Amino acid sequence: MGRAYLDSCILIYLIEGAPRIRESVRELMKTKMEEGFEFCFSDLTRLEARVGPLKSKDGRLLDLYDRFFLRPSLIRIAPSPTVFDTAALLRAESNLKTPDALHLAFAIEGGCDEFWTNDLHLEKAAGERLKIVLPVE
Repeated sequence: MGRAYLDSCILIYLIEGAPRIRESVRELMKTKMEEGFEFCFSDLTRLEARVGPLKSKDGRLLDLYDRFFLRPSLIRIAPSPTVFDTAALLRAESNLKTPDALHLAFAIEGGCDEFWTNDLHLEKAAGERLKIVLPVE
């Protein structure tokens, strides 16, 4: 049993990626769910994922994202002062950009064990607090 936070890039791969990439992410998610893992996201994930479809006025794709975020199996980590304090500390320690620091902070404060991303530079900032998982290589 554990928790994994989905970075925006992984979610975009899952919804919009090339078939091989989508399947790779889906298979790993399925395996983790069978092991009892829960998947988490934040409103920042939702914001970043919705920008592309809004920009391109792709209502069908926007609907896919919106339905994905409504899945009862997903856990939404709510913003809190602690999340923002942790993000500030992460930024101060590792010079991360604010969105990256916030994603890591949501995962840490949400009790996640893993952080799924394709951004290797987040590994150093995560340190011992989170295991960085690169489902797409």
